[in-house]
Amino acid sequence: MSNAKSSILSASIKLRAAVNKLAFADPITHIYNPLDYAWAMHKQFITRFGGGRKRILMLGMNPGPWGMAQTGIPFGEIAAVRGYIGINAPINKPKDEHPKRPVEGLACARSEVSGRRLWGLMAERYPDPADFFNDHMVVNYCPLVFMGETGKNITPDKLLADEREPLEAVCDAHLLGLIEVWKPEWVVGVGAFAEKCAKRALGETDLKFGRILHPSPASPAANRGWAEQAEKQMIELGLWD
Repeated sequence: MSNAKSSILSASIKLRAAVNKLAFADPITHIYNPLDYAWAMHKQFITRFGGGRKRILMLGMNPGPWGMAQTGIPFGEIAAVRGYIGINAPINKPKDEHPKRPVEGLACARSEVSGRRLWGLMAERYPDPADFFNDHMVVNYCPLVFMGETGKNITPDKLLADEREPLEAVCDAHLLGLIEVWKPEWVVGVGAFAEKCAKRALGETDLKFGRILHPSPASPAANRGWAEQAEKQMIELGLWD
C-alpha cells in the first residue's frame, strides 16, 4: 500500500475516534458513524482510489441516510457503488439504529438522489473511474449522520454552536491532514456549506477554492438539470475542458 493511502487511512481512523468522543443533545437522538460499521467499504475505497496526488478535492457536507450512511462511500448511492465505483465489502450495523433509518448496505432498495446525480456526472465524463480518481477525490467534511426522534436528517449546519464548534475543530484538522497528503491545487465545495468549511479550515494555505451546486433534490435549482449546471461550473473554474 502506498504511503498516501496508509496516511489517509490512519487519518480516517483518528477522525473516527475523535468524533465518537463528542456529545450531542436533543433534538438529536441517533448518530451514525459509517467509519465504524462500514469501515471495510471505506477502507477499500481509499485503498483502491486514494493513492497519489489529487489535483481536485471535492468536498461534501456529511453522509446522506441512503448514501454514505449505507455504504461508507461519500455520496455513496447504491447503484454507483456497485457499478461505477465497483467495490463490495461487509457492512455492519450502527450501535443504535433508528427503526426508520435501517442500514442495509448494498441491499438497500432506496436510491440517494444526490449520489446518483454526482456519480452519474462523473461516470458520463470519465467512463473509466480510474481516469476520474487520477485527478479527483471526493470526501465529506463531517463523517457523522445526525437524526431526530422521527428519523429526520439533521445537517451539521443546524447544530447548536456549543456542539458544532468542537465538531468543526476535529473536522478542520482532518481536512488539513488530507490536504497535506493529497496536495491538491483546488478544493471544490459541493454546496455552499462545504465551501465555507474549506475556506475556514484552509484559508491560510495557497489552495484555490471553488463551488458547484449541491445535487440534493431539496434544492429547487438542482432539480433543473443539476449535471449540466455542475459541469458548466467546473468548466468556468477552469477545471474541466
